[in-house]
Amino acid sequence: MKHLLTLEQLSQEEIIDILNLADQLKWQRKNGIEHHLLKGKSLGMIFQKSSTRTRVSFEVGMYELGGQALFLSNRDLQIGRGEPVQDTARVLSRYLDGIMIRTFEQKEVEDLAKYGSVPVINALTDYAHPCQVLADLQTIREFKGAFEGLKAVYIGDGNNMANSIIVGCLKVGMKVAVATPKGYEPDQRVLEFTKQYPGMFTLTTDVLEASKDGDVFFTDVWASMGQESEAMERKKIFTGYQINSNVMNVANKGAMVLHCLPAHREEEITAEVFEAHADEIFEEAENRLHAQKAVLVKLMGDN
Repeated sequence: MKHLLTLEQLSQEEIIDILNLADQLKWQRKNGIEHHLLKGKSLGMIFQKSSTRTRVSFEVGMYELGGQALFLSNRDLQIGRGEPVQDTARVLSRYLDGIMIRTFEQKEVEDLAKYGSVPVINALTDYAHPCQVLADLQTIREFKGAFEGLKAVYIGDGNNMANSIIVGCLKVGMKVAVATPKGYEPDQRVLEFTKQYPGMFTLTTDVLEASKDGDVFFTDVWASMGQESEAMERKKIFTGYQINSNVMNVANKGAMVLHCLPAHREEEITAEVFEAHADEIFEEAENRLHAQKAVLVKLMGDN
């Protein structure tokens, strides 16, 4: 593994390896055991989209691994003033041991990896959110013990979260059902990917059909960053695409609910369901730290 650009690039074995290390690092942190595996290493963090969890978890993660993280916003970089991404990649590679980027276009992440000479981590694009889904998988395994035999259900916009949930859950052996309004399906590249898993993937416009016998439920905001102008229109279109008591009534007993946050209560999820599953959701948020530390060690560590 040279970079983390999408989950498609990882094998099942590589995903499990990352999760195992994430569990180990989490245990060490909880027990006060120092793990300076990236001592003297520097991570550049390029943010073209703002974030709470991504910035704090990566900064704290690098500190706990013995390294340092540099926050680089659009205002701090010449890339925000038109410098080609390939030039930025080649310059930063001479200063840093790794680059993390949270941006809009997947191509920008791919170009950083292509022209740079250090590992690149996709911390979110409009196409994929691999770091979040690694944390989700860590959380599922913590609560359920294993992946085999579980059904994941995603309800809402077929966005970057839907894309990565589909890929990640299929790769570890889970069935996946997705309910989206017509015209808001996951990316065509991901739908092509699902053909490698016959009988494991369902796409429908019917929320209750997708939800039946579900074990792990996911959703995301109806209007993502950069779609604010569409918020009112999307609110009409996505009405009914909500995790609520009707959905949970057709789920398997003991079903989990996860949310990448921030959550808009009474839109994509009811407050009742959110609070009933808050322990899972905030454990998932914490696991961003541990899963990303594992990725950082795998990509930037000496062994």
